[in-house]
Amino acid sequence: MKKIFLSFSILITLFLIILMTILATNGFETNRFNNFVSNKLTKTKNIDLKLEKIKFKIDLQNLSLFLETQNPIINFRDMLIPVQNIKVYVDFVSLLKSEPKIKKINLILNEINISELNKLSSFIKPSNFKSFLNNKVNSGKVFSEIEIFLDKEGTFDNFITRGNIKNLNSELFGGLNLTNTNLSYFADKNDILIKNISGKVEGMKISDGDIKIELNDVIKLNSNFKSKINLNNEFFNKDIQIIKKIDLLKNLENFQGTLSNSFNVELDNTYKILDYNYSFSGKIKASKINFSKSIKYNFIKEKLDQIYLSDLKIKSSFKPKKIEVNGDGKYSFDNQDFQEVNLQKKIIDDLVNLKINFDFKNDLYIDFINYKKSKNSIANIFIDFSKKNNEVRVKEINYKNKDNVIKLNNLLFNKNTFFSFGEVLVNTPNNNFTISNNEKILINGKKFDATNLIKAFNNQSNTNKFKNINKDIEVNFNNIQLPMSEKLQNFKLLGEIKEGKFVKISSKGDFEKNKFLDITMKKDKNSERKYLEIYSDLTRPLLSEYSFFNGLSGGKLFYVSIIDKKKYNAKLTIENFKIVNAPGVIKLLSLADLGGLADLAEGEGLSFDLLEIDMEKEDNFLKLNEILALGPSISVLMEGYQDKSGLTSLRGTLVPAKTLNKVISKIPVIGNIIIPKEVGEGLFGISFKMKGPKGNIKTSINPIRTLTPRFIQKIVDKRKETK
Repeated sequence: MKKIFLSFSILITLFLIILMTILATNGFETNRFNNFVSNKLTKTKNIDLKLEKIKFKIDLQNLSLFLETQNPIINFRDMLIPVQNIKVYVDFVSLLKSEPKIKKINLILNEINISELNKLSSFIKPSNFKSFLNNKVNSGKVFSEIEIFLDKEGTFDNFITRGNIKNLNSELFGGLNLTNTNLSYFADKNDILIKNISGKVEGMKISDGDIKIELNDVIKLNSNFKSKINLNNEFFNKDIQIIKKIDLLKNLENFQGTLSNSFNVELDNTYKILDYNYSFSGKIKASKINFSKSIKYNFIKEKLDQIYLSDLKIKSSFKPKKIEVNGDGKYSFDNQDFQEVNLQKKIIDDLVNLKINFDFKNDLYIDFINYKKSKNSIANIFIDFSKKNNEVRVKEINYKNKDNVIKLNNLLFNKNTFFSFGEVLVNTPNNNFTISNNEKILINGKKFDATNLIKAFNNQSNTNKFKNINKDIEVNFNNIQLPMSEKLQNFKLLGEIKEGKFVKISSKGDFEKNKFLDITMKKDKNSERKYLEIYSDLTRPLLSEYSFFNGLSGGKLFYVSIIDKKKYNAKLTIENFKIVNAPGVIKLLSLADLGGLADLAEGEGLSFDLLEIDMEKEDNFLKLNEILALGPSISVLMEGYQDKSGLTSLRGTLVPAKTLNKVISKIPVIGNIIIPKEVGEGLFGISFKMKGPKGNIKTSINPIRTLTPRFIQKIVDKRKETK
């Protein structure tokens, strides 16, 4: 009995094994379930299904029974759906009850051209996705597998779809094209996962890309991909809208680099963006940026037309109200001599902060302090500034070149107008001083190079950039280097500044040999009028930048000016001076054929007892009411103007050869009447005109004329004053 039972058990086991093997491999072919499967699938409207024979099989991995058919004919709204295989997983218990229930349906589609999806889009409600399918997707192939899960009542519960897309070509946005793109995907009703993305967007190759989309109340999209970028002139010359809209891209000429990118975005059910974060890091191997306009600074000799970047490690993050960009690499203005650069840029709402630290090898000039850095030396410059709306705050500027140091901090500008500053430190071979801004502006230093100070003031525009400065000021310098190698010692200034201009000055400094400089300014209490007086025992340091005074040597200077807003009247007086090798005077004398005086000008110089200039200026127009120079050899009286373009026009009379006029004055009766004996000069003179732009003034003369009474009277009056 036991043997029979054992044999029967073995037989049953073998039968089950054979049955399972058959069901798991070839299955059991039948058409008994055709109507059952057709009815289940055609419950959806507009589906027409035709099946061949169905195989009854078992899935050993999932211990499930399923029905399988190959190449069914499925029409959806008169369009053939290319299905390769259908598997219908049936609940085993329901089979025993003769009420089979479907747990899952598995569809494997044939590979189709993506253009076929355009036909399906006609059944999709209007949306961006439908528009993308119809208008932007050009070609590609899709392979997919779909699993549909049903609940106990046989209604839809969930789905899973997986597959891949090959050779996708489509238009993106702004004229960009996506080509040769491959990817695989997996999706259910809650999540979409796209992996192994590779392709090309114009000059950018994408690899190792993935996208994950979570479909809940809030839609979350996360993406990571690598990009290799090689953009050249061909790319930037294309008619690509996005390039035209972004200024930085307009100016790019080439760009080569590799980046790792990460993108996160959150959307609501209406696809409105709630939050996003895009970040990337990598290296810019090479890049060239052309400036839309040549950049020219007063302190840089060369014009800057472009900048080259090389081996720039970059890391950036973009959020709705926060942008961060960090870079560390090399730059050059000529694509040859690359220097180190490090930058950190942060934007939070309307606040922009930039920190840049770079080495600088080009020439650099700061005329105000007569500082020059040669092109062969490398300086390090650090700048930290922030901008919010129209306000710019320079937290720090730090310049260092060997032992040369220049530091500035807490500079504040609003609408390009200077508001305030903190401290300034200057330490160069010719300068050593500090400027602090507390209750008053205090300038202290051992030395200051003022060689180019007057030139720097002359080159300033008429715009008052310091109109917001209202403080007392104190200046103390041990030594000041002046033009013509002159030195001023123990200089001290006390003053008051209102709206960026001096309204009060009391200052004094010492030249060598007990000579001094004295400057005072006072303001009228009842008006805007100011009175400026300058006395100097030396003339050359104060007049060296004015070509009119070229060749002037010696003498004492006294300057008085009445300043009323943008208008001033002034009188300059210089006593007991000489003119040596002055080109304009020599030319004038030569044209007059006065060889003796020309020789004198080339030797020890022409001596003058007095020079007076009466002038007024308004709106950049300088009117020279009278210029009078008296000397033992010649005397000059002239007038003229200089307009804002620099055009100078002078006309006047020059009386040379004192001895010649003395001879004429001895003629009886006539000489006594025409020429006063106390003057002893004046019947013959030279009328001249000088006109032209700076550096190209032309002179014309009329060698012989009778002097006007006005000229004679001027000489008489001045002689009486000097006596």
